[in-house]
Amino acid sequence: MEDFITVARFTFTSDYAVLELLLQQEEIRYVFLNETVINILPFHSNAFGGIRLQVHLEDKEKTIQIINDLDKSASLKIV
Repeated sequence: MEDFITVARFTFTSDYAVLELLLQQEEIRYVFLNETVINILPFHSNAFGGIRLQVHLEDKEKTIQIINDLDKSASLKIV
């Protein structure tokens, strides 16, 4: 995991459903940290620092571009 970097944080798993699909389509190496514990204890998300999206260093720029494109979309927003 030393080659992975946090590029985004989310409060709930539903916040990144579309993003996860796009990451899979682009074959980006990623992992969501704290996902399981926050699914079990959703109101403790802030205490755990949210769900952190970590991507491989080589995929960082591509991932940031995908997130920015989603943010600019009129119908989809990264929360």
